[in-house]
Amino acid sequence: MSDRVTLFATCLGNNFFRDAVDDAIGLLRDLGFRVDLARGETCCGQPAHSSGYRREARRMAERTATLVDGGGRRPAIFLSGSCASMVRNGYRELLGERRGAEIGDRVFELGEFLARELGGEGAAGVAAAPGADLESADAGEPGGALPKLGEGLCGKRIAYHHGCHALRELEVRAQPPALLRACGAETVAWEAAEECCGFGGLFSTKFPEVSAAMADRKLDTLPSVDALTSADPGCLMQLGGRLRRRGGTLPVRHLASLLREGMGAAARGMASR
Repeated sequence: MSDRVTLFATCLGNNFFRDAVDDAIGLLRDLGFRVDLARGETCCGQPAHSSGYRREARRMAERTATLVDGGGRRPAIFLSGSCASMVRNGYRELLGERRGAEIGDRVFELGEFLARELGGEGAAGVAAAPGADLESADAGEPGGALPKLGEGLCGKRIAYHHGCHALRELEVRAQPPALLRACGAETVAWEAAEECCGFGGLFSTKFPEVSAAMADRKLDTLPSVDALTSADPGCLMQLGGRLRRRGGTLPVRHLASLLREGMGAAARGMASR
């Protein structure tokens, strides 16, 4: 794997989660990666594609594919599981199987990429291909299948929300919680962790009452924690917004921000090994 990566902030990252973008850049650099931002990045085309505007979606896909290509064979890391899924899977339909596969094979969601790199090739069942799941040898132990990565989250109880696309299409399930545990956090069992938050892109604007009800039902089961996190900005907007409307003050943060806090100076130490 190259030590140089291209980072796609995504639309929501660029417009609403600049702190998460900055934290992802800082974390990757602390770990020794040279980070190139995808300059001129546009929407990946998922909303247009989901709404049936294939021609417009294909135009956006071609733009994004050109940016991925511009990085050669280096990994393309997306700060949104839904965008990563669109590029890895949806582009096979929009750009053709061969072209879509060439692009998709370089695409990673952030937690997926970090678990692969920090766990080592073949470590704890982390396969070389994108989409490989990381199964914790013991989910009750800090770090699970990953080595200890830092202590910045020690004593913190964290709930992880699995975005639909990352979970069901990228098959990223165990990696993010394992990374959090490797930074000292306790990842709290949450019965609704894998339920849809109700965002669904345009679904939340077309069916706002249903969308809000789905988020509320999910939040009603949220255990007592110090923070709620996810790797999908859309989900964070949805859940964070509903929490605030309900009078809640629980921190809702992107996975990148918590991992940077959790690894801290230890990340720079790993980069120098």
